[in-house]
Amino acid sequence: MAIGQSDIFSFFTKIQSMKIASWNVNGIRAVERKKELQLFLKTHDPDLLFLQEIKGTSDKFSKYLTENPDYETFYNSAEKPGYAGTGVWIKKEVVQNINNLEFMHAFEGDPCSAEGRLSQVNFEKDGKQFSVLGLYFPNGGKSPEAWKDKIIFYEKLLEHVDALRESGREVLWMGDVNCAHQEIDLARAKENVNSIGFLPPERDWISKCVAHHWVDIFRNTYPDKIIYSWWHLISKARARNVGWRIDYIFCDASFFPNIKNIEYLNDQMGSDHCPVLVEI
Repeated sequence: MAIGQSDIFSFFTKIQSMKIASWNVNGIRAVERKKELQLFLKTHDPDLLFLQEIKGTSDKFSKYLTENPDYETFYNSAEKPGYAGTGVWIKKEVVQNINNLEFMHAFEGDPCSAEGRLSQVNFEKDGKQFSVLGLYFPNGGKSPEAWKDKIIFYEKLLEHVDALRESGREVLWMGDVNCAHQEIDLARAKENVNSIGFLPPERDWISKCVAHHWVDIFRNTYPDKIIYSWWHLISKARARNVGWRIDYIFCDASFFPNIKNIEYLNDQMGSDHCPVLVEI
């Protein structure tokens, strides 16, 4: 089911556009303690914020993270303490204008379901159905088994978003994909041809997503623009801008005309990743 631009704008009765952000925070408590999360929210005011690598459980989070005055917060924590996990913050005024809000944290066949790698929000308005997914993809570099799980995760995730679309939903999915798709997406492509995150099976999977009519919104908007979203922390690569673009926002090709703007917020500190922000 394709929805036109006028339908999207009529979806929200109080706002004419919607900001959705994705950010691997590399520890939500740390980014809160540094006041960088607060700065980000004040500066960019997203309607939906998808978080990756929250590294904790809500019972150990502050009231700011669990009882925020402006946002409803949902978390999908990993079973392993201090590891992985995802979450989503939704503006309360947005929640008031939608129906049947549902938070999901698993998809069929996910080999990493204990690691909290999916935060999916389903909602309805005026008979139209939407799904927005925030994802933290496995790195795959720890062992042969971890690599196998990464490839399975990729394939099962594509099956999942394809099925959501086929059911008649509008779908956006985003997060830390842990892969640079093309040479333009990392600073030192030749040096990393044998590195996890730039191997042919990973890159081919992103190409497969594109073949399935999922649009990498940034690259489709800016085919030749060089920008990165992750920098190696220990080597202080961010100061030299020696980075990788491994954080993405995808939408269905039919939805792409509704995209107003997308940007990587390279000036936002607090993590080894920067946020990605899209406006529809």
